[in-house]
Amino acid sequence: MSKRHSVKYKIDRRMGENIWGRPKSPVNKREYGPGQHGQRRKGKMSDFGVQLRAKQKLKGYYGNISEKQFHKTYVEASRMKGDSSENLIGLLERRLDAIVYRAKLVPTVFAARQFVNHGHVKVNGKRVTIGSYRCRPGDLIEVRDRSKQMALVIEATQSSERDVPEYLEVDHGKMTVKLNRVPAFNEVPYPVQMEPNLIVEFYSR
Repeated sequence: MSKRHSVKYKIDRRMGENIWGRPKSPVNKREYGPGQHGQRRKGKMSDFGVQLRAKQKLKGYYGNISEKQFHKTYVEASRMKGDSSENLIGLLERRLDAIVYRAKLVPTVFAARQFVNHGHVKVNGKRVTIGSYRCRPGDLIEVRDRSKQMALVIEATQSSERDVPEYLEVDHGKMTVKLNRVPAFNEVPYPVQMEPNLIVEFYSR
């Protein structure tokens, strides 16, 4: 169970953006932040504040990943060849919970992590219960037979709220997903603008 499952929309309101693009988000009605002082007028943010906000938004989008885990992912991305911001997005999109969410097998990224943790998913025929498990191109992800008729899964696969990105090959009839390739940043269907370059600047300070 994600530690922020019950209050996930506070992330939306803190950022002032509907970061998952969901119609239920309270930001659609209240664009100010949560809490007693949420409606206070805010001044111009410093460069540090802008960078921090970009980091918090991307962390929140992937199910509010812990700072330790997120920083570890950044360090790995910075050691890889090529653009660090592109590498960071590629590593995040290879997370098993992110793939399950992108494939529309569940309605939210928080539900995806719980779904994986509870043992409903197999990778290349083996059950995996770690949401941060990193898949590789060519891996086959599938919902276990006894989990295919769950109301959560059926509702998500029939939803028109999101589209499945092209870098995933999804068969909702068989409840399978294949990661065809690691996506580039511009291929990832974020509902709001993400700025991974600012996150690289934040950690490079």
